[in-house]
Amino acid sequence: MKNWVLLRKGGNFTELGRWFGIHPRTAALIRNRDIIGEDAMDRYLNGTIADLYDGMLMKDMDKAVEILKEKITEGQKIRVIGDYDIDGVNATYILMEGLEGLGAEVDSDIPDRIKDGYGLNKDLIDRALDDNIDTIVTCDNGIAAKEEIAYGKDMGMTIIVTDHHEVPFEDLEEGRRYLIPPADAVVDIKREDCPYPFKGLCGAAVAYKLIEALYNAMGKDPEDVDYLMENVAIATVGDVMDLTDENRIFVRQGLDMLKQTKNYGLAALFECTGVDKNHLSSYHIGFVIGPCINAGGRLDTAKRALELLRAKTKKDADILAGDLKALNDSRKALTEEAVKDAIFQVETTGLKDDKVLVIFLPECHESLAGIVAGRIRERYYKPVFVLTKAEEGAKGSGRSIDAYHMYEELSRCKNLLTKFGGHKLAAGLSLPEENILKLRRELNENTTMTKTDMTEKVLIDMQLPLEEIQEDFIEELSLLEPFGKANGKPVFAERGLEFKKARILGKNRNVLKFEVCDTKGTYIDAMFFGDPEEFFGYLSEKYGMNSKERLLNGCTPGMLMDITYYPGINEYMGRKSLQIVIKDYR
Repeated sequence: MKNWVLLRKGGNFTELGRWFGIHPRTAALIRNRDIIGEDAMDRYLNGTIADLYDGMLMKDMDKAVEILKEKITEGQKIRVIGDYDIDGVNATYILMEGLEGLGAEVDSDIPDRIKDGYGLNKDLIDRALDDNIDTIVTCDNGIAAKEEIAYGKDMGMTIIVTDHHEVPFEDLEEGRRYLIPPADAVVDIKREDCPYPFKGLCGAAVAYKLIEALYNAMGKDPEDVDYLMENVAIATVGDVMDLTDENRIFVRQGLDMLKQTKNYGLAALFECTGVDKNHLSSYHIGFVIGPCINAGGRLDTAKRALELLRAKTKKDADILAGDLKALNDSRKALTEEAVKDAIFQVETTGLKDDKVLVIFLPECHESLAGIVAGRIRERYYKPVFVLTKAEEGAKGSGRSIDAYHMYEELSRCKNLLTKFGGHKLAAGLSLPEENILKLRRELNENTTMTKTDMTEKVLIDMQLPLEEIQEDFIEELSLLEPFGKANGKPVFAERGLEFKKARILGKNRNVLKFEVCDTKGTYIDAMFFGDPEEFFGYLSEKYGMNSKERLLNGCTPGMLMDITYYPGINEYMGRKSLQIVIKDYR
């Protein structure tokens, strides 16, 4: 069972509401997001591009700018090497667009997920050398490529790293030693010696900061590249970064820009996936557009997604967008099959008793390991590693829960691994197949997680009676957007609602619509998009085997439930009505 926790953060919400012209409840919701004080609330509500921090505050940014300024002036060839996911592709696009705008001779390379693996490797460096390129700029990778960069430097190359991942380290008797690669400049906000005030940027945002600083240094107007905030927004949401501080500004600004995007590729992707640009939200980036961009790097090549972003005609863009959508449709089918296999393995072996799940799916496409790990984590609320059979040994991805720092725990087992990287909530790794059982054992023996750590919390913003759900308050909730990680939709709760009647809706009969009523006689329509059979099964445990039939027939005296929900406005045939969407029930 989930643990329901009501947030109780104090403040003078009446005064704050009056000051900012918002409902006191809205002020309380913002305070629940750890926004403290009038200045912070003003930035949260009204932050603009002018409130973004100066990229020159990043460690080594000055070095990177001076090197690139010199290379551009001298007409030297520059190669951008990105990653094969949504962040890496957009970071590559940002660097190429920005450098080309300054007259640089620039091209790109993105590793193949299966042949090359993650990040910079010797083959990529050799390919650059074969093409008479002596300058490499990495994006969304490079911080863990110490040996590869040393090789490139030995070959006489100039290498600039831009990244946002954790810096590798080793624990010695005298303390932790961070392993900074020997590049000419290493721009990574996670560096311990980097004074940049916000550590939550994605790789594309770091790349954008470099381009902005470079434009300033070369006497060009940085506003010329403001349009690239579209790509920062897509990468920030797609890479599941916290939507706080600068990220909130980037995403809000980027979503507004995307509604009028001049990028042929993005416009084509909106069109072929049926996304209404006028009602674009972070949801569409995370669950519709983002997966299509990622599909190229998963099942084909990420260069296809980069080609889409750089398309110069609508015709080319339409073809590429259609290809990526088709790839994503294939990815969905493969994912469902792999998730079923993973659940079967957990349920039929001793894995279910493990605190850390290490699942080996040799037939699963390695590009799907992270998605499958995420789905299994949601089901069992445990850290999950999904490993697949690779060309050399096993390879996979992990997805974690708040109480488990995945990168640090892998660091304690690095003697078993060929390669690994990542951060607190996600990681990638490769290892000899014979080490899988050892890794499973060590991860579980090392963990200090308790039962409480592995009990999912439902954080409730406030109890909101049905009679207080008003249209103007619902519309004001849009001030809290964009929603996403660390700035989720508010969660409201109400106790003892009586479920009066239910209908099963949807093409796949996977949506429930209820009529619910509180103790004061206030009625409202309620929608539920979870698992209907799971809901009816829970109801049967509490109210008897015929509770499903009774609810569908409207014969439900005393069928009471507590719920968490989000209020909304349903518009149908020109008529508006209030409704709620149920998230959790008990």
